[in-house]
Amino acid sequence: MAGHSKWANIKHRKARQDAKRAKIWTKLIRELTVSARLGGANPADNARLRAAIDGALAANMPRDTVDRAIQRGSGGGEGTQVDELTYEGYAPGGVAVLVETMTDNRNRTVAEVRHTFGKMGGALGSDGSVGYLFERRGVVQFGSDHDEDAVLEAALESGADDVETDEEGNITVLTSMEAFGPVVDALKAQEHMPVLSEVTMLPTTYVACDGETTEKVLGLVDALEDLDDVQNVYTNGEFSGTSE
Repeated sequence: MAGHSKWANIKHRKARQDAKRAKIWTKLIRELTVSARLGGANPADNARLRAAIDGALAANMPRDTVDRAIQRGSGGGEGTQVDELTYEGYAPGGVAVLVETMTDNRNRTVAEVRHTFGKMGGALGSDGSVGYLFERRGVVQFGSDHDEDAVLEAALESGADDVETDEEGNITVLTSMEAFGPVVDALKAQEHMPVLSEVTMLPTTYVACDGETTEKVLGLVDALEDLDDVQNVYTNGEFSGTSE
């Protein structure tokens, strides 16, 4: 993240994911279903589900598709058991990588993740090796057409942790996972419509990457995201030429 710009980081990652929209929809539906199964079908009481709904709608998923996924998840123990597993490792240049997966076959998933790390010049690590370098946060982002002071006031009054503005005037609101829904609702109620809102994993420290390392790390990220069982991939790279 050049200048620790969370706007640039997430905008870049989303642009890469949007190029794989069909697969992204599959992963979003899986997240909706599991979130509803674990925390209930009411997004007001389930911050994770609320974030999943916002992400699905932002990806232009039809509302009836969203509702069907939630209904399927809240219906109880129907369907295949899905486990949530997180893998930790390193990309070239010592960049930390966190890989969130949902799988019905642990052996298949770990084999695929390990093979992909190795093939792309990285290494799968042990549990806890890099997870401490990330924290789960709510992120709500606005373009430079929004009034910074108005967004700041509305965000902090509704429970946001912090508000950042980059050199281009783009605004990033940071929240806890629990405060994410109330903050988004409060901002929308005052006609501050975000361009992106999600619960994500943000790095607490960053590793600067030159151009060659940037290409290698992003190649690993792309290869991991192509795996069917992988939901999200996060890094702490500060990428040359991409401002991720």
